[in-house]
Amino acid sequence: MNNKIIGIVLIVVGAALALWGYNVYDAAGSEIDRALTGDTPMEAWIGMVGGAILAAVGLLRLK
Repeated sequence: MNNKIIGIVLIVVGAALALWGYNVYDAAGSEIDRALTGDTPMEAWIGMVGGAILAAVGLLRLK
C-alpha cells in the first residue's frame, strides 16, 4: 500500500515537472534564445528529462 502511494506521488510530480520543463522550453524568451544561439535552456532539459524519469520510477513502484 505504501509503495502505491509513493508511486502515485512520483507520477504526479514527474508529470508536473515535465509540464513545467515544456513550458520553459516553449516560452518566448527561450524561443528567441534558441533562434539566436541554438541552445535550449538547461531548466527545460532538467524539467522534461527529470519529469520523465520520476514518472517512470513511479510506474515501476506501482507494480
